[in-house]
Amino acid sequence: MNWKFFSMLLGFLLLAASLTASLTGCSSFGYYQARENLKKSADLRVGMTKNEVLHVMGEPVQNQEYSRPDVWFYYINPLWYDALITQDECMPLVFEDGKLTGWGNEYYNQYYYASPRHK
Repeated sequence: MNWKFFSMLLGFLLLAASLTASLTGCSSFGYYQARENLKKSADLRVGMTKNEVLHVMGEPVQNQEYSRPDVWFYYINPLWYDALITQDECMPLVFEDGKLTGWGNEYYNQYYYASPRHK
């Protein structure tokens, strides 16, 4: 009977260890992804086309309620480590007529609140 208990306990501990390792891996991946995106953003220039930005930065965050065709978001600031990417963890890139006009939260806020739909 003791062997059965010990084998169950060992199985539980192995399961807990593997779950911990996988969760830790996810959060560190998010950290490194954010860090890479921040480094790549140094190569952005006003006037770049969407294709040029894709070449530099890769795919933006998609399928989020804050995603829009004229504003792309890139994960740069892991705050929560909860496997979700929220807008406050992202850097917005603003496009007009297919060209990059600016990026960063300060620029985005000026653009967002100056647009006709928010007056």
